[in-house]
Amino acid sequence: MPAYSMSRIVLTPLDCPAVAPRPISERLRSQLVYFGVPSGIAGVPTLGDSEYWFDPAEVSRWLDDGVISLISPLDTANMTEVELSEEQESFLGWLVKEGVKHVRVDGE
Repeated sequence: MPAYSMSRIVLTPLDCPAVAPRPISERLRSQLVYFGVPSGIAGVPTLGDSEYWFDPAEVSRWLDDGVISLISPLDTANMTEVELSEEQESFLGWLVKEGVKHVRVDGE
């Protein structure tokens, strides 16, 4: 039986090199855009390919509220609150616990 190698997706902290990379699912990989702050916003470094920056105040608020607000591309006038999944909550908790704000996605 042939051996299959699956690429593992990890978040590598760029601002906290002592923190070990964190494995994430493909699903969470596709959701990082919901939580990241784009380059060009005050205080956000220039981001490279597959890099994300997270605002600690927002991350704490999402954890406290247990939800994120999303804007539908089909209805930009209205926002929807979506309950955090267990994986999203664990990821946000890791950001807070480890003091991570800037990550790169590796292993795509």
